[in-house]
Amino acid sequence: MPKSLPSDLERLYVKFLDALASPVAVICKDHVKNNRWDDLASMRVDPLAYDNAEIYFSDVAAVSFLRKCSDLDTSFDRAGVAKENFVKAERLCKRANDRLDSHFWDSHLDREGDQRDTPYGACSWLIAEARKEMANLLGPVPKDLRGQFGPGATFGDRGLYTTVPDKMTSRPTLTPSAMCMIPMWGQTLWAKACSAEGREIEVVHGNRFTTVPKDCTKDRGIAVEPSINLFYQLPIGKRIRAALRRKGIDLSDGQSTHRRVACEASTHGCYATLDLSNASDTVCYNLVKLLLPTQWFNILDSLRSPKTFFEGKWVWLEKFSSMGNGFTFELESAIFLSIILAVRNLRASREPLEALVQPGEDVWVYGDDIIIPTDWTTDVVAALSYCGFEINGSKSFVTGSFRESCGGDYFGGVDVRPFFLKEFPYEPQHWITIANGIRKMVVSDNHHNPCRSSLLRAWFVALDSLPTSIRRLRGPDKLGDLVIYDDEERWQTRRRGSLTYIRVYRPSKYRVIGWGHWKTDVVLASILYLHDKHSSKGVTPRDAVLGYREGWVPLPPSTSKWLPPTLDELDASRERSKVNI
Repeated sequence: MPKSLPSDLERLYVKFLDALASPVAVICKDHVKNNRWDDLASMRVDPLAYDNAEIYFSDVAAVSFLRKCSDLDTSFDRAGVAKENFVKAERLCKRANDRLDSHFWDSHLDREGDQRDTPYGACSWLIAEARKEMANLLGPVPKDLRGQFGPGATFGDRGLYTTVPDKMTSRPTLTPSAMCMIPMWGQTLWAKACSAEGREIEVVHGNRFTTVPKDCTKDRGIAVEPSINLFYQLPIGKRIRAALRRKGIDLSDGQSTHRRVACEASTHGCYATLDLSNASDTVCYNLVKLLLPTQWFNILDSLRSPKTFFEGKWVWLEKFSSMGNGFTFELESAIFLSIILAVRNLRASREPLEALVQPGEDVWVYGDDIIIPTDWTTDVVAALSYCGFEINGSKSFVTGSFRESCGGDYFGGVDVRPFFLKEFPYEPQHWITIANGIRKMVVSDNHHNPCRSSLLRAWFVALDSLPTSIRRLRGPDKLGDLVIYDDEERWQTRRRGSLTYIRVYRPSKYRVIGWGHWKTDVVLASILYLHDKHSSKGVTPRDAVLGYREGWVPLPPSTSKWLPPTLDELDASRERSKVNI
């Protein structure tokens, strides 16, 4: 029999469902009482079936609370689903590659002639326009690349050994096509550290497939790249990101922009929000070759992995790249934008006023999250489908009062985003996350929603699971889960000079790997690469927090973007607090 929820979590979830008091919540409660986790995880609600924002919210909040909880005891083969999606995406890419192959031979097509009125001619015209838009977007190919390390694993670096000095200590890996980067790489401190210790490059066929949790029904497939390939993929991604910014698409602020536009679109319906299924895994090889200028394509092609180690064997890839590649996100954003602008140009040739539409003003892309004028939908969907992409019908919205994009869900201008619990709560910081998630649903955009006030019953249950002293640590939402979100009169603050400090529950103990763990040449190279991101004590790996404690941090200015303090800043703050606070 499937395992029950932890008793305190079950008490909170039942109280949460009782507060929602909807028929769907009653069904969820029955599933909980009978440990029917597969049934609970499979429940979905369709926003297009509703005509009231709060009724929809009550239902979606009920079914979503545990849907992304990886600890939920479902019987689904989650890794198996990710593997099936990998195979499915390769089949889709194969079909798209075959379909697009003929376009390499029709560059002579007269785009101004009658051929544009035939289906194939229109597609060729769109691809030619998309290629022109891509060239205009990217500009000249970069002549030099400053390599950089990512925070995660590589083909030869896995588990806990993924810090920068770990990567500099291990044997570097790259694909045969990336050997053209060896002269450039040979000038780096990383290469010099390898040479000093006699570590030679290992040539591998490509990346390796692995999975990461997505929700309680399936995992997400990713591919872990060879280290030197990734070292130069990341700066390529930065160049494409900068090019998109110049064009009006700022990926650094893209999520907040998409949420704002989606909220507005849910009230007036002028824009559609589109989402693609397995977008990064369905960017086929021929599409990239068709759209990118030759020099750009050549450098990306040399850095991609042509094969994936999957299910014990090497598989030739039909896709161009996948998540895990350092430029996939930026590349897919540029491809989708170029296709959309090609559709704009086609429409502009028929309706001249359409030419005024510009990226960042009437068209937005953030990876596979796309926002376009509603009346473009048919043309854009047709163009994307021809290029090998599948629209995710359950997450794309053209009609009605609901829009969703980049984690923002809006129904007629009302925020209806539910809370998703990611893991079972065992420690105070977990309960703070739950309490804040519930409060966000009650207070959205700094406005109290009286229709959801009953959810505060569940909020109090979350607070009851906290020690009394931690329960008093209230503060603004911009501090994240260092505090419990609450009204300003409940904050604990103190003044020191010109700064206001607020009492929080913060990470206080980290797993730090001292610099003495590595040889001198590796330490020197690592410090120079990390610049101000390193601690004087050593390197802090991912997921390195070992403990939390109450403490004081400066209250962030209302107009600035606050960043968590570094390890050295925390130490200095702690020393000051012994004397001054």
